[in-house]
Amino acid sequence: MLTEIQLKNFKAWRDTKAVRFAPVTMLLGTNSSGKSTLIQSLLLLKQTALSPDRSIHLNMGGDEVNDLFNFGDFDNVLSAGVEGEARRFELAFKFSRPDSERVTQGEFSCSYGKTSSGAVVVQELKLGTEGFQLRVLRRDKGAFSLVVNDEVQPRGKGRDYAPERSIALPPPAIVALGAEGPLVQDLSLAIRRELEELRYLGPLRRKPERDYVWNKSSPGDIGSDGAKTMDALLASALLRDGNQAKVLDGVSTWLKRMKLADRIQARQVGRSTRYELVVSRDGVDANIRDVGIGVSQVLPVLTLAHFAAPGSTIVLEEPEIHLHPLAQAVLAELFVETSRKRKVQFIVETHSEHLFRRMQTLIAQDKTRPDECAMYFVERAQKQARLRPLQIDEFGAVNNWPEHFFGDSVGEARAQALARASRMRSDRHG
Repeated sequence: MLTEIQLKNFKAWRDTKAVRFAPVTMLLGTNSSGKSTLIQSLLLLKQTALSPDRSIHLNMGGDEVNDLFNFGDFDNVLSAGVEGEARRFELAFKFSRPDSERVTQGEFSCSYGKTSSGAVVVQELKLGTEGFQLRVLRRDKGAFSLVVNDEVQPRGKGRDYAPERSIALPPPAIVALGAEGPLVQDLSLAIRRELEELRYLGPLRRKPERDYVWNKSSPGDIGSDGAKTMDALLASALLRDGNQAKVLDGVSTWLKRMKLADRIQARQVGRSTRYELVVSRDGVDANIRDVGIGVSQVLPVLTLAHFAAPGSTIVLEEPEIHLHPLAQAVLAELFVETSRKRKVQFIVETHSEHLFRRMQTLIAQDKTRPDECAMYFVERAQKQARLRPLQIDEFGAVNNWPEHFFGDSVGEARAQALARASRMRSDRHG
């Protein structure tokens, strides 16, 4: 689970400071305020960790098939106005792993600069765990030095010590670290796993098809647009692997709680190799293409919540899109209950007042605690983003409510009352 993140000189963020991540973390705020940038920083590190090129320092994207996001070049992500030797940006996070792992907690921090050729290059990499920290510093002519803890002299220096994919070191560097080499390898592996187990679902989800060809296997992920949702549901319904129907049943349960459907089921189309997804409601069965768009758009959200492996971090942008208010509110219950039951983490970027209000209610009902959820309001101060942690007490009350957080509902009610009174007076005298 990710426990903390910090960005410096990254797009609209000069310095986020340390941002605490909880089992359920919500990012709220105005459009183009910087919410998505927090998520994008994690996607940047994930696509770097999964890059086929071991020598790459940071994978800025461009591969439409394999990359999650195209960040452009160094100057596209560096905060505006950063000049001189300060022309670097930094990405950092902390994490905790299950007790069964060799590395149970750790931290990653890396600052990046630009070479004369325009390439993004590591300037300083920090990898740490309990009682240990390694710094990898870029020196002249592309050489890197290895510094362990507070040692004055580096363990080694050379061009063949350059970091790989920002998170690991090549064999010569591991050898130079001596007894600490295996620990660094374990730490790099734990960081890689944390990034690999990050599952992202964006706000633009693919519309469903009337039927699908299925290759009789389970996908590794449902994709950033939910394209593999049907494959995951078919695998749940039809593969006999000991987990049969768990995903399908879980999705059906939440659709019913949202009052969107009674259940969903997968059916073979005749005797062909194609399958359809059928939505049942009030005794009527309908193909997924023939029901409201809200069902098809929330389906990837519900599927991912039950399909992602325990220990995963699920990152969602606007999960509430096309949902009516009740269904939006029930999403809060999904995040809280699923996080506890399946041991998955949710990081949610949302504009939904109904979702946020239900989170407050769940805290007030003692169904979750303030330490199990973290809520932030992101706003823009001129060219820079600013993050405000919302102080929520044990009864769900926000103690530092931002001005016009969800509009002025009290002001709207007052304006309606005044308008009604004015029109009634006018009608009486007319």
